[in-house]
Amino acid sequence: MPSWISLAKLHQLLQVAIGWTNSHLHQFKIAGADYGIPDDDWLEMSPRDDRRAILADCLSQGTTDFIYEYDFGDGWEHVIRIERTLPFNEARHYPLCLAGANACPPEDVGGTSGYLEFLRAIADPTHEEHDNYLSWCGGAFDPAGFDLNSINVSFRRIKIPPPRAGTPPMRPTAS
Repeated sequence: MPSWISLAKLHQLLQVAIGWTNSHLHQFKIAGADYGIPDDDWLEMSPRDDRRAILADCLSQGTTDFIYEYDFGDGWEHVIRIERTLPFNEARHYPLCLAGANACPPEDVGGTSGYLEFLRAIADPTHEEHDNYLSWCGGAFDPAGFDLNSINVSFRRIKIPPPRAGTPPMRPTAS
């Protein structure tokens, strides 16, 4: 993905890639700073506004990992790793998902422990919550499912702004 995108746009792209619906607060923890959407109900957090934070500007020299937190109630924490930077290729559409594995836990499943219970219940027709969970998730759930093509089709629908004036031609970040 292009390094000149805002962290708010990165959040939008992560929601698509992961399969969530942007129903909860989020924040990034990068090089000792927190970025998110300032919220009067969460004053103790007081992150920097991610709509004004550009990915490349937030990455300190040598920063290769940062944290993306989503749904503070469920407590999802993801480590984003910069694997390499590539030169800009005008023939390629950015961002681009190159690979992935497994389905995202459903929104509001209850964090890691809730997800494990959900998987146990839907795998066992005798489990007391089996039918409720299947109904709740839309009738079926494949924990190994991953659809690379649909992610990239969804990425193409998201408008990525051109680089800011004075930005080098491209420093895309692979994550």
